[in-house]
Amino acid sequence: MFALSGTDDDPLRKNVFCCKPGLLILYSAAMNWPSGVFVTGTDTGVGKTYVAAGILAALRRAGRNVVPMKPVQTGCLLRKGSLIAPDLMVSLHAGNLRIPAAERADLAPYCFQPACSPHLAARLAGKRISLTRIEKYYRLLSSHYDGVIVEGAGGVLVPLNSKETMLDLMCRLQLPVLLVARPGLGTLNHVALSLQALRAARLTVLGVILNQATPGRWGAIEADNCRMIESRCGVKVLRCLRYGATI
Repeated sequence: MFALSGTDDDPLRKNVFCCKPGLLILYSAAMNWPSGVFVTGTDTGVGKTYVAAGILAALRRAGRNVVPMKPVQTGCLLRKGSLIAPDLMVSLHAGNLRIPAAERADLAPYCFQPACSPHLAARLAGKRISLTRIEKYYRLLSSHYDGVIVEGAGGVLVPLNSKETMLDLMCRLQLPVLLVARPGLGTLNHVALSLQALRAARLTVLGVILNQATPGRWGAIEADNCRMIESRCGVKVLRCLRYGATI
């Protein structure tokens, strides 16, 4: 069972998963895509990791042999001389997946210790993020599993190198996209701009999940944002998750 009671800032905490059978219908759209889904967000810290992990757990409980992928992870933890991708570890734990450390490198091709934008983290490490390399690992995983749940970093247009963004990676992989956003003040603009970019790139948007990643009041603004996003943006709000709620 999976409780969405945190943000991406506490990634190695032992969460309890709540994938009740009645809630699996939330991801019926994702289940119809054999190649998986790309989970992106309007910003960092909106809860992409917990939504991606919840989808992974739900699909695996439904009998789908899916695997997580975190193409670019910044803010990695240094353990025994190796960088650990915390977001990936959350998803592996959620799906009860035991994958050898050597093979986990395929799931997280780029790992950096500084907690900053991918392009900057790569530059500080003296590396350049290659979309071709990421796509190669994605195709490899797709050939061995029913699907891949890919989690982006930051927002839709976060730079990966001097020329390419996360949106360019989405276009390479051609997965349907799930957009995670905050429910509060300002999210209407953030969601609208993110959807504009995704649609201009002719990507399929499965829907939006509004996730209250930190404790706070759920009032008229949050409730209205759920309605306005559907009516003004022409997209389905799959779930409005209050802090501590379950997928």
